[in-house]
Amino acid sequence: MIQVLMIEDDLELAQIITEYLASFDIEVTNTDSPYNGLSMLNINKEFKLLILDLTLPEIDGLELIPKIREKSNIPIIISSARDDILDKVMGLERGADDYLPKPYNPRELQARIKTILKRVETPLDAKKEEETSAFRIIESDMQIFFKNEALVLTLAEYDILKLLIQRNRGVVAREDFIYTSDHIEDDSSLKNIDVIISRIRTKLSKIDSTKTYIKSVRGIGYQLI
Repeated sequence: MIQVLMIEDDLELAQIITEYLASFDIEVTNTDSPYNGLSMLNINKEFKLLILDLTLPEIDGLELIPKIREKSNIPIIISSARDDILDKVMGLERGADDYLPKPYNPRELQARIKTILKRVETPLDAKKEEETSAFRIIESDMQIFFKNEALVLTLAEYDILKLLIQRNRGVVAREDFIYTSDHIEDDSSLKNIDVIISRIRTKLSKIDSTKTYIKSVRGIGYQLI
């Protein structure tokens, strides 16, 4: 079974989700303590995904995400009743992969889990769909390889890097990233794009630090070089 960690202080909701996902061979382990959840991630490396509430005791979920990202690239789905657009933007910018506002149907949660896990666990023999230089896109699985290493990207990061690759070293305006992505809000500030680009650069540099692959074009946007 696929092991998933949930950090949720609504124990009734956690039980409903646990029982529902079990029918899809997804085993959910829930804790209502954020710090306990951090410890569990460090101890159990078999967790494939994290479902994270935001309004939690001890520490807010938005503050917890950077702490998780210091030690793990585990995919994160935010599950929250908070519908403020700022919460959603901050969650995605800090490293979450998806944001699911409560209330929702558990079937939708299962579908999102399946989509994300399919993207991050691409089989080695997956068919190559598009390649540019050191980058390779497996579009059917929403996966990008850099120098034959799979990148662990949030949905927004995937959309931005994919567009840069597809533009074939052409300059992409910041506004284009917002308008072409389904995972970046239309009213997001251009500064949000700069933050996401910075995260992508960091992930690329961990594989190859000899050069900068994304160039800033003053007053316009970015270019893959």
